[in-house]
Amino acid sequence: MSNGGMSSNMSEEAKTEAHLLVVDDEPNIRDLLASSLRFAGFEVSTAEDGASAFHLATTEHPDLIVLDVMMPDMDGFTVTRRLRDAGVRTPVLFLTARDQMRDKIQGLTVGGDDYVTKPFGLEEVVARIRAILRRTMTGDTDDGVIRIADLELDEDAHEVRRAGVEIDLSPTEFKLLRYLMINEGRVVSKMQILDHVWEYDWDGEAAIVESYISYLRRKLAVEGSSGDLIHTRRGVGYMLRAEQA
Repeated sequence: MSNGGMSSNMSEEAKTEAHLLVVDDEPNIRDLLASSLRFAGFEVSTAEDGASAFHLATTEHPDLIVLDVMMPDMDGFTVTRRLRDAGVRTPVLFLTARDQMRDKIQGLTVGGDDYVTKPFGLEEVVARIRAILRRTMTGDTDDGVIRIADLELDEDAHEVRRAGVEIDLSPTEFKLLRYLMINEGRVVSKMQILDHVWEYDWDGEAAIVESYISYLRRKLAVEGSSGDLIHTRRGVGYMLRAEQA
């Protein structure tokens, strides 16, 4: 694994208040990541297996989890699924040797927020951690409630309701919905969504956007709602708009 040439400006930019949980069953990777992230200004806890990760995530409440996928007792996907089922919405950055698109989509399907493939540079990991924290912490959003038809997004409470039904969204789903809502009636391309929601170069992997749009549509399709608000413009992008009566 490359160390990415950890530079001094990394520590200057770090958000020292962020608490990270690093989970990997390989001691050398776990220790190197933990020490490098501490150098970058983060508070870091560590776990060596899935069971310990689940326990620490539910008791220490870290701001973000850096989670290895391939672990012998409980893989990272299972840990994340259990956390989401338990109502824990802590952002997750997956680390894995798998680099196929279906594995990335599986990780995002269970509630992950981003994905780094081994071997990786430490600067890349820090950049992705910071991007996730920027988009999942609510301090940088405007006050108020955005309303479109029977859909409401409360930025202060970080809650979404449709037809009076509260909808549980992951941090990334929340930011995707917010981006679509503040651009109501305007078509946004997949690359615009990647730039504004993921805030990181996914090298044109548009399937990530397609998958998240699909998840979001399913979650918004609550009983008694007024129909699909997210419209596809083939070859162009997506638009959120209430249908005219």
